[in-house]
Amino acid sequence: MKNLAKLCAATVVVLTIVACNQTPDTHDADVAALKAGEAQWVQDFAAKDVDKVVAHYTDDATLMPPGMAPAAGKAAILPMVKEMLADPALALKFSATRVEVAKSGDLGFTQGTYTMTMTDPATKQVVNDHGTYLTTYMKQADGSWKAVSDMQASSVPPPMPALMAAPAKKK
Repeated sequence: MKNLAKLCAATVVVLTIVACNQTPDTHDADVAALKAGEAQWVQDFAAKDVDKVVAHYTDDATLMPPGMAPAAGKAAILPMVKEMLADPALALKFSATRVEVAKSGDLGFTQGTYTMTMTDPATKQVVNDHGTYLTTYMKQADGSWKAVSDMQASSVPPPMPALMAAPAKKK
């Protein structure tokens, strides 16, 4: 009887330790949080609120827009976003077609499509762009999600160089 009591007590202790070490499954809530965060990000772009747009990034995030050098860190991302939002023609929308969260619950990503209208700085003409994006997120200590890596790939071919675009002269 004494051994049975010891066995029961040991079983209770082991089950308690195992139960305490289980992390709750937050997958569905994390996926919903990433979707809601991106919806808010689109609204922040529409409102042209620089601080709110940049707040979606971690301090050490990297932004990799098409045709430009990557901006590493919020200090480098801020002027890029500020210049972008100053464009009166700017309109940006993006929507995830895939949202994944790691089993650990601290890392996730979204991939999807975007459309953007902006003024070409070289030609001063309004241009339309569209393409795909991939954003990696890290869960913060407060439970929020912030982008650590944000990359866009344009589906619009770059303009042809002037030499190739000009018709050949006859001799």
